[in-house]
Amino acid sequence: MARPERRTVRDIRRGNRAVLLHTLYFSGPTSRNDLTARTGLSAATVSTMTAGLLAENIVVEAGQVESDGGRPRVLLRVNPEYGFAVGVDMAETHVRVGLFDLEMTERAKVDYVLRPARHDPELVARHILSGVEVVLSDAGVSPEQVLGIGVGVPGIVEPGPDGVIHAKTFGWDGVPLGALLRRGTSLPLYVDNGAKTLGQAELWFGSGRGASEAVIVLLGVGVGATIVADGTTFRGVSSSAGEWGHTKIVADGRPCRCGGRGCLEAYVGIEAILDRAGVASQGDWEEDLDRLLASESPVIQETVSYLGVGLANLVNLINPEKIVIGGWVGARLGERLLPGIRRATAANSLAEPYAATSIVLGRLGPDAVALGAATLVLEEFLNAPQVARITAAG
Repeated sequence: MARPERRTVRDIRRGNRAVLLHTLYFSGPTSRNDLTARTGLSAATVSTMTAGLLAENIVVEAGQVESDGGRPRVLLRVNPEYGFAVGVDMAETHVRVGLFDLEMTERAKVDYVLRPARHDPELVARHILSGVEVVLSDAGVSPEQVLGIGVGVPGIVEPGPDGVIHAKTFGWDGVPLGALLRRGTSLPLYVDNGAKTLGQAELWFGSGRGASEAVIVLLGVGVGATIVADGTTFRGVSSSAGEWGHTKIVADGRPCRCGGRGCLEAYVGIEAILDRAGVASQGDWEEDLDRLLASESPVIQETVSYLGVGLANLVNLINPEKIVIGGWVGARLGERLLPGIRRATAANSLAEPYAATSIVLGRLGPDAVALGAATLVLEEFLNAPQVARITAAG
């Protein structure tokens, strides 16, 4: 029989502090009275903790509002310049490094081009580390002000400090990207699957906000998904849940980059779309897709049908209240063809779960993966602001 967990007074205070900071962050400028009502903490606890957060400059005053018959109430908010987060989008064709304040406003950005056929781990690590230096310099931010670096990557990321990545499409099998990066930085590092970082960004700040049961899908060169259950990302036993692009939609179908056959990605990933259309791309995938969309090629309607099957599998299996379509391919298809995507999904779904699901486009654009990677740092800060700050400064 397991022993009951013992919580110290310090643990309780730390938990209360995290609850307070989460509420303040996501509620926007809020009075102490409203914080008391929303968190369930006592007025005395809220008063003591907000005083501490103000003294540390984590929280700042944000004006006043009139109260019912009493003095105006002071509004509080998280100080957006208390610290900064670096978010990295490592994709097939580029490494994008962005610097964000605590409101997740982008302060600086730099891109490095990658050749799709070559993803040398040492080169990728150098690009990321160089990008961190560039964005800090461009924004006039010192390393001591940075709370950490979040990195969104293709493939499966093993839990653990070394950020070990398995990405067959990159030719990576057990690449310790986190360990490679730690050779060049002492900042805290957080590495996760890029579809999951996009999913967290859309869940916190985009089209998924407010949904407790949702799926956020990424359509680009690769295809993946974030599954949200009871407001939390579902990861599975080895943190590989959400490999939606490698679910099978055609038995013994087209070969996929993962080595399998008949995967959804082999029909709706950009390379698969262009290959089925007979387009000999020179790597300008976005322009190639735009031309294909403008030509009204029958391959586009076929792609919508395949995508509808893939989304219907999510509807029938997971029964989400919302499906958010993200990624640059998803954005281009959805902007023109969302009604058709919904019809194709409905045609392949059970009526009851489909009726309970809304299918919408993501709102965060091409920087969503990098923004989501920065939220990995933000999440740690909100849960343990003192620890995050000390580690970053050390």
